[in-house]
Amino acid sequence: MIDNRKTIRIGAGAGFAGDRIEPAVELTEKGDLDYLCFECLAERTIALAQRAATHDPASGYDPLLERRLRAVLPAARERGTRIVSNAGAANPLAAAKAAVRIARELGLGGMRVVAVLGDDVLDALRAAELPLIDRDGMLGDIRPTMISANAYLGARPIAEALNQGADIVLTGRVCDPALFLGPMIHEFGWGETDWTPLGRGTLVGHLLECAGQLTGGYFADPGFSDVPGLARLGFPLAEVSADGNAVLTKVAGSGGRLSIANCKEQLLYEILDPAAYLQADVTADFRNVAFREIAPDRIAVTGGDGAPRPATLKVSVGYRDGFIGEGQISYAGPGAVARGRLALDIVRERLALAGIPVREIEADLIGLDAVNRTAWSAEPAEVRARIAGRIDDAEAAGQIGAEVEALYLNGPSGGGGATASVREVVAVASVLIDRAAVTTRIVHEVA
Repeated sequence: MIDNRKTIRIGAGAGFAGDRIEPAVELTEKGDLDYLCFECLAERTIALAQRAATHDPASGYDPLLERRLRAVLPAARERGTRIVSNAGAANPLAAAKAAVRIARELGLGGMRVVAVLGDDVLDALRAAELPLIDRDGMLGDIRPTMISANAYLGARPIAEALNQGADIVLTGRVCDPALFLGPMIHEFGWGETDWTPLGRGTLVGHLLECAGQLTGGYFADPGFSDVPGLARLGFPLAEVSADGNAVLTKVAGSGGRLSIANCKEQLLYEILDPAAYLQADVTADFRNVAFREIAPDRIAVTGGDGAPRPATLKVSVGYRDGFIGEGQISYAGPGAVARGRLALDIVRERLALAGIPVREIEADLIGLDAVNRTAWSAEPAEVRARIAGRIDDAEAAGQIGAEVEALYLNGPSGGGGATASVREVVAVASVLIDRAAVTTRIVHEVA
């Protein structure tokens, strides 16, 4: 039964794997939170984590997880704040064991940690023939180099873990808003077909999931969108009611700004169809959402709806896709652009003479045309020539940087600050699988 009198407070502790830790501590100590959620997985993150786990079975979770927990657990335990995060990445069970170890080291015995498993569907896809949904081709085209395959789970396993008394819930791949929706389902008792509140809860989760973006980070643009105190940006929290409507705010005195403009920008962030935002729990509808400023840094969000969830789950497939070899060198003063272009032409010709099998190549002048490819009316005083190519072989990829470094004595005058690098490309593709093919389970660990 839905309790229409209840309101809960959910904070956003991170918007990506490398996010700042101080705002999460501030939220825990001053935000009067019921839940603190850390969103730590980008599209490629879990594939990179899976690659790490193949070398060390005790790894594969977010490298910052331990620092985050050490920073927030004492205040969270004192205030009764429960933690939910997808920082388990490719190894939620190892992450849970690490959380237990840290709780014990901090003297916080009795904390209940739950790992949500089941998103890893790599074995199920080894023989499947499915179309890629984000490009032409089939899964079989990339199967020989697959590293990982993880289905986007929903909020129900998180809610069940909380129902069973978890203080910390650590997942692998889940839909980003599900981290926030899980506590709402647990607290308000929303059923699997309560589409309107599920859609609204997904809306709140979507607004919070990128943390500092909602309080002005990323959208700040001097003279157009001025945001105070970005160096001490405060992360947002939501006061959520049982009908799924909410008030968005932040800790008083923290940096940043919570405005209607920022809320609208975040609402549309990474959305293809506002009428059908496909999630594992619901098809959310954001068309009738309204924002209202009720006080400085307090924005009421109402509206939103939901429809039945899709029959399939999205799967993010990570695979190896060759190596990027790159070299850079700077030129300054009169004729810098001409010397930079000559340097790039020399490297291209050298690669051709050596027969380096470059699949694709990019060459540009940073400061002139690396981002904006339109013509400039004035020549810059300095440029940095950059050339990068994708090659199947790591040693061959290294030849690009070697040729750039050779420009010191074999190229245009005045080159300096040359750098060279080679990195493996971990790419991501997506497929859809029947949700019946995915089985989730939760594993308990106790400090």
